[in-house]
Amino acid sequence: MSEKKETATGQGKLYLCATPIGNLEDITFRVLRILKEVDLIAAEDTRNTIKLLNHFEIRTPMTSYHEYNKVEKARELVERIQEGLAVALVTDAGTPAISDPGEELVRQCVKAGVEVTSLPGASACITALTLSALPARRFCFEAFLPPDKAERERVLMDLKKESRTILLYEAPHRLKKTLEELERELGDRPMALCRELTKKFEEVRYTTLAAEVSRLAKEAPRGEYVLVIGGKSFDEQRKEQQESWRQTSVAEHMSRYLREGMDKKEAMKQVAKDRGVSKREIYQAVLQESDKKG
Repeated sequence: MSEKKETATGQGKLYLCATPIGNLEDITFRVLRILKEVDLIAAEDTRNTIKLLNHFEIRTPMTSYHEYNKVEKARELVERIQEGLAVALVTDAGTPAISDPGEELVRQCVKAGVEVTSLPGASACITALTLSALPARRFCFEAFLPPDKAERERVLMDLKKESRTILLYEAPHRLKKTLEELERELGDRPMALCRELTKKFEEVRYTTLAAEVSRLAKEAPRGEYVLVIGGKSFDEQRKEQQESWRQTSVAEHMSRYLREGMDKKEAMKQVAKDRGVSKREIYQAVLQESDKKG
């Protein structure tokens, strides 16, 4: 299968270039070539990116693009791309626009009709998920929990109900507090605590929230972390649903299904299933309700 040779010279375009999250060997040949060919590299931290560029002998000019100038600088970069400049966007580590100010630049480019392409590569959240041994078919990524107290509480409440595998980022100095909050709100859950992914001291702990809270009371965390936490189990969800239904009288519960067109026998069967009890128990409750009315 043949493909047209991609070139970043002579065209206005934004290239989202994934860079290593630790191990420099994880950069792709395509990213290296594009970083050499573009007219300009927009970097989250030029001091960090220059180390990467020097390692691979890349001399392309850089400009700073970060959280505190992302809106104004994005406008400037969009204008320059529209004039024909080829620009590569890189973050400090991993894939741009994931928990990253690059999201704003992509949004402005799309709105302005500027062509954008993404060059896949390293991503800490996906790397951690594949190592976690937790269900990976469905997952939700929350990045860092918000620092604002009210917003943080809202996110934690959502996570409490989440049945998918949960991924979070955390810095070492906040890890203990975050794990304590998660255990308090979510209860004890299985988790993989991933540290320094792809680096020399990479570590994955297959553990639980409670076990890590206990361990970190005695040990100081070091390195950057990705938390992969099991979602609410089917049994937990079912118990909560059953408990919720039990707050409703059997008569009200039955009425709901009768209004939907079920016959009495079908309705009793569904009510018993909802409440986690036998059909006989529902039958007796219906009889008792009838006797009271009679």
